Amino acid sequence: MEQETSLIDIVIVGAGPSGIAVAIAAQDAGLSHLIIERGPLANSLYHFPVNMTFFSTSEKLEVGDVPFISHADKPSRTEALEYYRRLVQSKRLDIATYTDVKQVLPNGDHYLVTTSAATYRAKNVVLATGYYAVPRMLNVPGEDLPKVRHYYDDPHLYIGQRVLVIGAANSACDVALETWMKGATVTMAIRSDRIYDRVKYWIKPNIENRIAEGSINAYFNTTVREILPGEVVLDTPGGEVRVPNDFVLAMTGYQPDFAFLADSGVRFGDDEMRKPGFDPETYAVDGQPGLYIAGVIQAGLATSKLFIENTRHHGKAIIGDILARHAPQATPARVGELATAG
Repeated sequence: MEQETSLIDIVIVGAGPSGIAVAIAAQDAGLSHLIIERGPLANSLYHFPVNMTFFSTSEKLEVGDVPFISHADKPSRTEALEYYRRLVQSKRLDIATYTDVKQVLPNGDHYLVTTSAATYRAKNVVLATGYYAVPRMLNVPGEDLPKVRHYYDDPHLYIGQRVLVIGAANSACDVALETWMKGATVTMAIRSDRIYDRVKYWIKPNIENRIAEGSINAYFNTTVREILPGEVVLDTPGGEVRVPNDFVLAMTGYQPDFAFLADSGVRFGDDEMRKPGFDPETYAVDGQPGLYIAGVIQAGLATSKLFIENTRHHGKAIIGDILARHAPQATPARVGELATAG
């Protein structure tokens, strides 16, 4: 028979900036908490490109009223990872990394959170899973080939390679420029007739100039028909084009894990943006007492609408609502004391 666990005040699914902010607010209020992350700490940020620089200033990435000092006005991925690591360790937040949450189910006056390692009992659950875990697929033949990648890491891998970059937003433009500067032969397949208008102001003229001079070959109003081991078939305004190719970097964006959110009790609007139903003041999920949603997943598919700088206050709002609802008694305990066996 499965051992009963201590009843945790708040289980937080996701150890990104939003999840960390909730945990800090819970700790400040004297509430027990546990953050559960499917990968390493700040898993989504860890999978950002190695050389990425944030558009936001470091001040706007701060959580928990702890200063974020960076070398430049706009911090790097490495600096952000170090900031959030130090934040978690200095605050002694309870966290379980490399742990998949399988199910969140109401169980009387609390929730059962079943993971790959254990099951936890929680009075409240906060879903802060971000949108970086599920890439938007092309749904074309050959997308499952090993050369196709939906995440970009390091330009060194593509030295001397023939690279097709799909997309025209920030990530695609960054990838095209970085791999080209490292010696790749770069082609871009762009669905629209231009580079995305909201590309970073210091990137947009650079990519447009490289395309104009022919250093980077770009096909506009173009879609991918098929990916083959040695080439890619494109549908262009002029007809079919076959591009010799070693790697496909599909920078087509990402989306929340809608299936997991729906299984956890979140419901979505009928429009194409699939915005979840929640109270805009408290972030409580509609019809699910004790269940909250935090961070960028509040925007559904409109992933460019929310970022760290305009979601970092979610933690204080959620904890305020929890305290107002039932002022649960603190039951502080470390992660090892909270898990069930099996």
